[in-house]
Amino acid sequence: MASSGLCVAPLARSLAPYTIDINLYFAGTGGNGSTAPAPRDNLRLALPSKGRMAEDTLALLKDCQLNVVKPNPRQYVAEILQMPNVEVWFQRATDVVRKLTYGDVDIGFVGHDMVAEIGDGNEELLIIHDQLGYGKCHLALGVPATGKFSAVNTVDDLKNMGWSAEKPLRVVTGYHNIARKYFERIGMPASHVELLSADGALEAAPAMGCADIILDLVSTGVTLRENNLKELEGGKIMSSEGVLVVNKTSLLNRPGMLELVHELIERLEAHLVAQGYYSVIANMTGDGAEDVANRLIDAGLGGLSGPTVSAVYPGGQPGGLFAAVICVPKKELYDAVKKLRKLGGTGVLVQPMTYIFDEEPARWTKLAAELGIESKSKDFA
Repeated sequence: MASSGLCVAPLARSLAPYTIDINLYFAGTGGNGSTAPAPRDNLRLALPSKGRMAEDTLALLKDCQLNVVKPNPRQYVAEILQMPNVEVWFQRATDVVRKLTYGDVDIGFVGHDMVAEIGDGNEELLIIHDQLGYGKCHLALGVPATGKFSAVNTVDDLKNMGWSAEKPLRVVTGYHNIARKYFERIGMPASHVELLSADGALEAAPAMGCADIILDLVSTGVTLRENNLKELEGGKIMSSEGVLVVNKTSLLNRPGMLELVHELIERLEAHLVAQGYYSVIANMTGDGAEDVANRLIDAGLGGLSGPTVSAVYPGGQPGGLFAAVICVPKKELYDAVKKLRKLGGTGVLVQPMTYIFDEEPARWTKLAAELGIESKSKDFA
């Protein structure tokens, strides 16, 4: 095999129950003020209801063989065919986080920025996957490129402009909790910063005189530049992308949650890891499979855990023809193909990889260790 993991197409696994350590101490309460979640029959998964985040989340779930079905586009509730015990609720990004903290939903997909802003350190929220690969952006300061800010290029330049309680720096943003902590962290007194709110078009506020600068999400920076704004050196506040968040009380107390979390992490990890690799197959001659394998390894073409080499019928004899299979990182693909050709490889085939299943996903193992629960599944169907 080219990897210690199993590379397959559709996922068809079911989990036996996990065991919780009876001595596990969990300090936290659900939205109902109790350590036990409010009783209901189904588990609840929240998804973003609008925009690019919603589209990308649904696309990722589909790639992981999870089909979200919403018979009526005006409804806010749906189902996942492969998970009949899970209710899907479409919510605004802010409400995904709020309802996770209340325990109204058990698990949800949302941007990391929303978890930081709306969750604001709430201990009920636990990010169980922090790199879903979509919705990538960062929070940053946007400062006018002209006028009194024309020579302001760094955060220190901004701090040294003489702001005071009588003349505070006016910052328009939708991220008041993050902004407050950021300015405190860089040493600007709260009285020297006035946080303002706006529902949209923050980039227009400095030109209108409503604010001095903005603090907002930046993706490519084009919108800032087109509105005569610039990012400051050192003004990148946090990076953000799609994450998977769970309510801790639900995770530890609601029946079926551990199995659901394991399955989601496994599906996501198997697909996201595989996106970074190609499967490469080449025909090679050699004095046996071991000879071919050693030559590949010596050339740095060992794949994830070693190459798979098998005889091509009717070969297999010294000097015969063998098929070599390796996993190659996408960024190294062309160099790998050149190396294979130098080793005499012919008929090189390259295929995208759909899934790479490890024995246990690393994120699940880490989560289980943090929570003090048994990490290994009992049986797989």
